[in-house]
Amino acid sequence: MTSIPQENPDEPNPLRALTLDRLRCRTSMKWRTYPQDVLPVWVAEMDVPLAEPVIRAVTDALALGDTGYPAGTAYAEALAAFAAKRWGWDGLDVARTAIVPDVMLGVVEMLKLVTGPGDPVVVNSPVYPPFYQFVEHMDRRVVEAPLGVGARIDLDVLEDTFQGLGGGPAAFLLCSPHNPTGTVHTVEELTAVTALAERYGVRVVADEIHAPLTAPGAGFVPYLSVPGAERGLSLMSASKAWNLAGLKAALAIAGPGAAADLARMPEEVSHGPSHVGVIAHTAALTDGTAWLDALLTGLDENRRLLAALLDRHLPAVRYRPAEATYLAWLDCRALGLGDDPAGAFLERGRVAVNSGIPFGTGGAGHVRFNLAASPEVVTEAVRRMAAALG
Repeated sequence: MTSIPQENPDEPNPLRALTLDRLRCRTSMKWRTYPQDVLPVWVAEMDVPLAEPVIRAVTDALALGDTGYPAGTAYAEALAAFAAKRWGWDGLDVARTAIVPDVMLGVVEMLKLVTGPGDPVVVNSPVYPPFYQFVEHMDRRVVEAPLGVGARIDLDVLEDTFQGLGGGPAAFLLCSPHNPTGTVHTVEELTAVTALAERYGVRVVADEIHAPLTAPGAGFVPYLSVPGAERGLSLMSASKAWNLAGLKAALAIAGPGAAADLARMPEEVSHGPSHVGVIAHTAALTDGTAWLDALLTGLDENRRLLAALLDRHLPAVRYRPAEATYLAWLDCRALGLGDDPAGAFLERGRVAVNSGIPFGTGGAGHVRFNLAASPEVVTEAVRRMAAALG
């Protein structure tokens, strides 16, 4: 499955649309957590204006007073059409979907369906910190199966981990594409994961929130499209790709063998999503693909820019441009800044990046850098990081 070419090459790069002064008027987490002299390139928010089709859909809903409770399957239908066109996957059955408030709350609900209190949930560290926080808060036990060479799933480690779970109910919380490394799992890797999961009785729950954000030449593979993944569960959303985190909505999707599990999800979970959020996400998937392609082009330019800047200013930092996401995972261990270089970059350079430590095993000495910014912001952020070494 491969990415389709850009639909409208005349669509402007949204990463170049907003000035830093304009961005500092925002009141969201990215722009309000740190003092104004700190340049934020950390949490997963993008420095972009919304796609025009999303603005129109939300504005029309507000003008109509269409701000009640969500209903219907328009979101799922839009995602199914997007998946068929974008990834060549026509197996997303709207009848096996359910609206959930967001991906992580959906993950919690899916894990509740296939595990009980105290049961293990396997993750590939280093991985998105809420995987640890949410799983532990719901009284499950996180078990790490660290990524291997090239930040790819180590199938031998995964099998050893599955084998050591004891044979009771267990789940594998798959991050696909992987956050923070941006790894796009291949169909061969996912097929092997599925075989291991079935062999050891482990249920797979896939967080696929970054699926639309693949780099040129990288083809996202939906987990439920893989042969043998019929008992899998997936969570998808338009929130990351179109910067809609504040408009809550996501979809839980079940494979044919997990439909009965999804049917057991409590009805009240569907009360959590925002109706306006559902409208926004549906518009993004249906009419926002030209905007998305312009964004993907801008992100690819920023990946190359970051590589050049690091080579010039911080050559000791190891960086492999990601196959997906708008995140960069930087190995800063050679800088001599200890396990938490993010602290030094913040205090000495006044630039905020994510510390690698909360990402689990493999995160010490690393930082996560948000590339969804203008080239000028990326350039200034690297300049400040380099200045922190002085």
